[in-house]
Amino acid sequence: MAAPPRPDSIALLDRLIAALEAKGIVTEAEIAARQAITDKASPETGARMVARAWTDPAYRALLLSDGKAAAEQMGASMAGAPPLGVLENTPGRHHLVVCTLCSCYPRAVLGYPPNWYKSFAYRSRAVREPRQVLAEWGLNLPDSVEVRVVDSTADYRWMVLPMRPAGTEGWDEARLAALVTRDSLVGVAVPQAT
Repeated sequence: MAAPPRPDSIALLDRLIAALEAKGIVTEAEIAARQAITDKASPETGARMVARAWTDPAYRALLLSDGKAAAEQMGASMAGAPPLGVLENTPGRHHLVVCTLCSCYPRAVLGYPPNWYKSFAYRSRAVREPRQVLAEWGLNLPDSVEVRVVDSTADYRWMVLPMRPAGTEGWDEARLAALVTRDSLVGVAVPQAT
């Protein structure tokens, strides 16, 4: 858990906001509105995107070619966000997303990153020993499946389009979206039909 902000940090932030307002760059109301959008973001947006891709081939093509446009089509505000790439898992390839430097994460479609995603242990081990990390999450992939680790950066964010679970044919988007977890959207898990 983060420590509460120090009074001198709050005072510095207040002075910065006042200077930005005085120069006409941004208003406090605009900052508050942007913060509210960020705070509202959650993995449910990413889950709805995946469920739509599983049921709508045209949306799937858009998601894979322009994740940012696909997110906006689902109502996520991508203003000011870096491009969003979407990595499709297949029977022969599984993607694992990590930010090796800090915690770059597609917040507009996944919400705030979990603490484990930001941890040094995950960031370093996911690159060095991805299969072991996945196994610790309970995901044991056959040796025939290539595990591809992708680095999310300040310039480009990534999320995973997991494979649709068998036995979900005929399910509607809402039921499918309920199968998709935050963890499956970064590749440490896969959706399971229940």
